[in-house]
Amino acid sequence: MDPISQGVLGASLPLASNKSIIKSEHVKTVAWLGCIAGMSPDIDVLIQSPTDPILFLEYHRQFTHSLIFIPIGALICSILFYRWYKRALTFKQGYLVCLLGYATHALLDACTTYGTLLLWPFSDLRIAWNNVSVVDPIFTIPIIILVILSVRKANPVFSKIALVWGISYLLIGVLQRERAELLGWDLAQSRGHTPARLEAKPGFGNLLLWKIVYETNDRFYVDAYRMGVKPQLYKGDSVRKLDMARDLPWLEADTQQGDDLRRFKWFSNDYLGIDPNNPLYIIDIRYSMLPNQIDPLWGIILNPNAGPEEHVIYQADRSGSSERLEQLVAMLVGTAEETTSEIID
Repeated sequence: MDPISQGVLGASLPLASNKSIIKSEHVKTVAWLGCIAGMSPDIDVLIQSPTDPILFLEYHRQFTHSLIFIPIGALICSILFYRWYKRALTFKQGYLVCLLGYATHALLDACTTYGTLLLWPFSDLRIAWNNVSVVDPIFTIPIIILVILSVRKANPVFSKIALVWGISYLLIGVLQRERAELLGWDLAQSRGHTPARLEAKPGFGNLLLWKIVYETNDRFYVDAYRMGVKPQLYKGDSVRKLDMARDLPWLEADTQQGDDLRRFKWFSNDYLGIDPNNPLYIIDIRYSMLPNQIDPLWGIILNPNAGPEEHVIYQADRSGSSERLEQLVAMLVGTAEETTSEIID
């Protein structure tokens, strides 16, 4: 999730047990140390290359987010920050705070849709439980308030409530995801489809609006549901699946572009299509501003004239027009009408 969420959750766990770690007068030290440890796995975003645009996709949420790396990451944090906490905590206490804070990060990330390599190096499976958005103020703001109260009052009860709130919210996300998936299966069957796979993903910043993505033999279909008391369907788009032989017959697998496409395919869990406006733009259809559209937030651009050692171009577009934002709000509050988009061939 976002750094603020990771930080306050990282602080809440050691604060919830602060009486067993340190005296209450040093609760601020416990809070900031747990917060930094909770954010620190995202240091992997610095692993980038000016010549290899796909490198950061491979390493973000990789070894620093692995379950087996938690005690190592906590040890690194406790060593790096020892000079700032040594007057309040012993090294053993500092390590325990860092361990608790660091441990929250990867598990929270795995609850999002991006994919986290919890089992690295034993598996390169990108685990995504799809039960919370990467940014969700309804999840984060109560935890911030409760952690602040816990520090100001030197009372672990508030942090315990924060943890209960966080876990409860994530469980609500599981329930909403299961409801959305069931509706997605019903929708696919009503169209005469038997999906090879189907996923429901939470919309940006909420657990009310869900994106349904399912795959048939040759296409991906994207729709959205507003999962209120009475679910509301927003019909969406469809696009042909990427077929290398049909769509990119000129691309050699042993070239750098061929390898980059393979890496991007792994990152996107093979949810790849071709942008209808650019046959050289390979898109990750899982993400879009509006959940019932195939309007990619990122993708890679191929070049038929590139040399065998040249990389693809990575392109990201996370901007949102005012019209799309207005439509998103209307879908969230339930005032938007059901929409039907043309099938993309």
